[in-house]
Amino acid sequence: MEIEKIISELNYKAVRSSGAGGQNVNKVSSKVVLSFDLRNSKFLSDDEKLLLETNLSSRLTTDLVLILNCDEDRSQFKNKEIVTKRFLELMRKALIVPRIRKETKIPKSAIRKRIKNKKTISEIKKTRKKPDF
Repeated sequence: MEIEKIISELNYKAVRSSGAGGQNVNKVSSKVVLSFDLRNSKFLSDDEKLLLETNLSSRLTTDLVLILNCDEDRSQFKNKEIVTKRFLELMRKALIVPRIRKETKIPKSAIRKRIKNKKTISEIKKTRKKPDF
């Protein structure tokens, strides 16, 4: 994944932020909405697209567009930086292929130890009974 090329495919849109802020909220478009079209990306391979589609399926729209918002800061520039970092971190995590777990056999010593422990507990419980004459 080439970060600079993928960043060039991102679409940013400045929107008026909701919430507290007084009269300034009504004038300034500080919220940044990032959208990334996964299907039409030129710099991702087909395997990467498939991996991203499966790992980010809950965050993608029906058209396979990833949309991220940021309105944490009052500055549009800082919000753009934050949302870009968030996008790159999300992509990095989604492109990690998990290693396949190899099944291992239970060691014979562990099996012997478990059975021996069961027998000792069984003997302890047998000695608790009243003897029958």
